[in-house]
Amino acid sequence: MTDTTRVQSDSFIEKYFKLKENGTDIRTEFIAGVTTFLTMVYIVFVNPTILANAGMDKGAVFVATCIAAAVSTLVMAFYANYPIALAPGMGLNAFFAFSVVLGMKFTWQQALAAVFCSGVIFFLISIFRIREYIINSIPKNLKLAIAAGVGLFLGIIALEQAGIVVAHPATLVTLGSLKAWPAVLCLLGFVLIVALNSRRVLGGTLIGILIVTVIGLVLGIVQFGGIVSLPPSLAPTLFKPDFSRLFEGAFIVVVFTFLFIDVFDNAGTLIGVTHRAGLLDKDGNLPRMKEALISDSFAAMFGSMIGTSTTTSYIESAAGVSAGGRTGLTAAFVAVFFLLALFFAPLAGMVPAYASAAALLYVACVMTQGLAEITWDDITEFGPAVVAAVTMPLTYSIATGIGLGFITYAGAKIISGKFSEAKPAVIVLALIFALKFALT
Repeated sequence: MTDTTRVQSDSFIEKYFKLKENGTDIRTEFIAGVTTFLTMVYIVFVNPTILANAGMDKGAVFVATCIAAAVSTLVMAFYANYPIALAPGMGLNAFFAFSVVLGMKFTWQQALAAVFCSGVIFFLISIFRIREYIINSIPKNLKLAIAAGVGLFLGIIALEQAGIVVAHPATLVTLGSLKAWPAVLCLLGFVLIVALNSRRVLGGTLIGILIVTVIGLVLGIVQFGGIVSLPPSLAPTLFKPDFSRLFEGAFIVVVFTFLFIDVFDNAGTLIGVTHRAGLLDKDGNLPRMKEALISDSFAAMFGSMIGTSTTTSYIESAAGVSAGGRTGLTAAFVAVFFLLALFFAPLAGMVPAYASAAALLYVACVMTQGLAEITWDDITEFGPAVVAAVTMPLTYSIATGIGLGFITYAGAKIISGKFSEAKPAVIVLALIFALKFALT
């Protein structure tokens, strides 16, 4: 590249992403992109393992995960100009596999169709600013409780996959065998991930996953399959959504559950990351929220068509923001790294369930931090919040926890006489969830 070409390229990047206006430069954005990628790359190992429970091809899901993350993040970068990366969402993939497919007996193809339909609705309500209104209307304590509840749900899935928690006819759940290698290595992996992240080691979650995977290789409970190769075929999951149950009541319930989960999850991520980046305006609102929401809506539709559960904005983007990322250029670098990750399919295929469970357990702990920020001096606030968080893992359903949270929140506010705190959107959502429970 000649000096003239380089100057023109730098000039284009500067003008498009408004680097100087945001107090950053290409080097800072690159470092931020590397940081964000390394904190969230675990998803390319964990997502195929989770969706394999739904009967999906792990190799194809690996490719779909990388491509969905790369393309969706590029849309966020160039359309919304935010340092926010996207990938198949934790919690959403668990709901897809364990609630919709295994629990409600949908095929994974039908579940993909539900994800696509929810993406279409995401897009429409984002265009007409309905989604923005809903996000701004959700009580802060319920937002925190939903995030924490999803974390608790991931926690019980992780413990179950490692054999630490098992079923029991009298007590529903009980302790499994802590002498089994999967349980031991899961706990070891969890401790390593916690310690490495505590010491701010870049890519600590990924390192922990790889260490316990290598230990499994040494013990002979994991088979070596190589590290680098050409990407597997995407064909087993490409364009596979099945809309045969489109007009069934159960299908509609699943679609709107995906919608609600992604709305709330995405709201917390957008607000949390942009707040840390200092990108909120003086009123605490997010400029270009419409563009950010549309980018997220596109991600859900695109991901479902190539073969993965709902793709959404990642809270791990905050790591890149902490490293100085302020514009979409950070996200653009993350997208490039996800494309490069396509060539590490054999390594992803080797990662055993106990290693993924260790990462899930760590993510669960991070997500439950929100409980500390709940308003604990008002029972009408923390009561419904606790109900929402606790019922997600205990009913094995994120949607149930969300629904009970809204119903109890609206009911508590109205009966206690705090009518002004029960916003119209909250009451409407509570009624919708009540109707859903009554009809299912």
